[in-house]
Amino acid sequence: MQDTDNRILGILGGLGPMASVYFCEMLISHTKAERDSDHLNFLLSSRASTPDRSSFILGLSKDDPTDAMTEEAKRLQTAGAELIAIPCNTAHYFYESICRAVSIPILNIISETAKFCKHLGVSRIGVMATEGTARSGAYEKYLEEHSISTVPLTSAEQDEISRIIFEQIKCGREPDLCSFLAIAGNLRARGCELIVLGCTELSLIKKQFDLPEYIVDSLELLALSAIRTMDKCPIGFDNSLMKFYGALAGKDVN
Repeated sequence: MQDTDNRILGILGGLGPMASVYFCEMLISHTKAERDSDHLNFLLSSRASTPDRSSFILGLSKDDPTDAMTEEAKRLQTAGAELIAIPCNTAHYFYESICRAVSIPILNIISETAKFCKHLGVSRIGVMATEGTARSGAYEKYLEEHSISTVPLTSAEQDEISRIIFEQIKCGREPDLCSFLAIAGNLRARGCELIVLGCTELSLIKKQFDLPEYIVDSLELLALSAIRTMDKCPIGFDNSLMKFYGALAGKDVN
């Protein structure tokens, strides 16, 4: 009988719930496995009652989500998690506070996405995200380390992306694909080589529709990093992500 890998990934989710479930789906569908025991062990904390991250960052709410997120991180560690993933970009505004609350490593979705952009050799990108993420400057912080600049959305474009995230996807409604693609086209026209889906709700658009190759999904980068860090073999990602994995692992991945 083969030994079973008992390492556990903790997922600090519920931020929002559907994106967290999609992340779990990614982990399963993109892990090479011939039997149940080949898959990742993971625990999902989906504390949907966590106060809204963007509202707090923007000063629209005094309800600080930090305590809820640190409590769930501690709960995951106590339950046996050896690594934590947070499938929410805006939550990374609180990343350092969450890291201080536990003694296990926490993957950083924004850092992983920035590393991928560096791997592709781009120098100018656009980021579609919540206004909270945009205002926090989180992507700029990590991208600047790799000499990559960002092209900001106009206020009208940001309002429209926020509408798609909060009034459509989070509410279970069909996203306005035409509006989404128009904004992507605007960013391309302003010189963006890549456009990052910097909100995991927007990842659900990529799940539902075929999007242009220049659109990069941060949630896929987090899933790839989690699979790799947990010593599993990723499969089925886009060619560019598989080549990125190959470069990190020192393997030739076709």
